[in-house]
Amino acid sequence: MDFLRNLGDIGLFIHAMIDAIIFPIPALFSQISLSTLSPERAIWLATIGFIGCIIGTPIGYGIGRASGTLVLSKMMKKKWHDSATALFTKHGEAAILVGAFTPIPFKIFTILSGCLKYPLWKLIAYAALGRAAKFYAVGGLFYVYGRAAENMVDHVLTFIMLGLGVLIGGIWFAVRLVKKHRQKRTGAEAKGVQETAVGADVSAGE
Repeated sequence: MDFLRNLGDIGLFIHAMIDAIIFPIPALFSQISLSTLSPERAIWLATIGFIGCIIGTPIGYGIGRASGTLVLSKMMKKKWHDSATALFTKHGEAAILVGAFTPIPFKIFTILSGCLKYPLWKLIAYAALGRAAKFYAVGGLFYVYGRAAENMVDHVLTFIMLGLGVLIGGIWFAVRLVKKHRQKRTGAEAKGVQETAVGADVSAGE
């Protein structure tokens, strides 16, 4: 951690990238340390962390595709593995968003996505949404409140993440409902067309 912190911007970039691959300590800690030193650069630091994370995401995914569950079983606690697998299997996209906000190491979700052969483009899209919210929420706090934000992060960030999580979750749920409604309507229309065609055939036969 000290080594990465001493590298400044490059260290944050590396930390954010390997956070999505194999490193057990969240990049949030490096971001907070550097933002405390230079609050006026907090938004820029958030951008560096975000880019590093997005670059690391497909690498973690590739490890999952290549190694299956072998890497996960060795690098994480069984309860994390079971919880993440159950969440991912049941909710898919929502699991990635949740993983972007929770203390569960994000690498679990990138590698698990590869293990379960989840579409890479979806992983990157949802990871970008969730991680951007987290990095820029922290960056925004430091940019607005300066060094005082260091003592606010734990409390304020929890509420910000909760609010963003509810907002994103609500949007995701609404999209799913709209898709289901369209599928039902399309199915009903197809059934109606089929019944009409059958009726026409019967009439023709008579």
